[in-house]
Amino acid sequence: MGCVKSRFLLGVFLLSLGSFLACSPSAENILTKMVEAQGGRLALEKISDRNFSGTMEMAQMGASGRVRMYQKRPNKMRMEFEMMGRVVVQVFDGKTAWGIDPQTGQRQTLPDRATKAFERQALGAESILNPEMWGIDYTYQGKEKIQDKDCYVLEQSFSDGYQSTLYVDAESYLLIKVKATDLNQTGAEVVSETYYSDYREVEGISIPYKISVFQDGEESMQVTVTDVVLNGGMGDSMFTIIH
Repeated sequence: MGCVKSRFLLGVFLLSLGSFLACSPSAENILTKMVEAQGGRLALEKISDRNFSGTMEMAQMGASGRVRMYQKRPNKMRMEFEMMGRVVVQVFDGKTAWGIDPQTGQRQTLPDRATKAFERQALGAESILNPEMWGIDYTYQGKEKIQDKDCYVLEQSFSDGYQSTLYVDAESYLLIKVKATDLNQTGAEVVSETYYSDYREVEGISIPYKISVFQDGEESMQVTVTDVVLNGGMGDSMFTIIH
């Protein structure tokens, strides 16, 4: 009788364990749902380039201005900031990052850490479409509530050792927050938290129109997107600085 009871209890335990594992999400499943939430793999892979423009407010500096961002698959990026009468241009051509000194107008190679940051950001949707190709690993870390939303937590690890934590809305599967350790304007390490909200659909693709950045708990920057252009036919010259 005891042996039968033990087998019964073991069977119940294994059944319960199987049900738990079946219900517990995996990083791979969450990434698949994230791709679907953004418009689907086919739609995202059809986007060869993106052009975002908007306004930027630097709370800690008490300044505001305009910002434009250009991305071309798979890993090219250009940023233009216009603030206090000066224009700052930074470009990543897929290998090297440059910036134009707003005072001298001369090209300068950006420091290695800034180049690595551009390299990661330039990937855009590639980071969830083809993570293996770019040496990115994801691990599921459980659930957490962010801004009253239940979120899946993913740890994102790059081949160079850089790590960030992604918080994904458990209902919509849209990215809500990214947390990482980065450098501030003075070069000091800070805990950076970037929040994404006001998602809107542009040609079938979900895009956040509001991006807020906090450093060590204080808001440092807020970007409000005003215009998005997809597949504008950018040439590679857009991502080259000749001086």
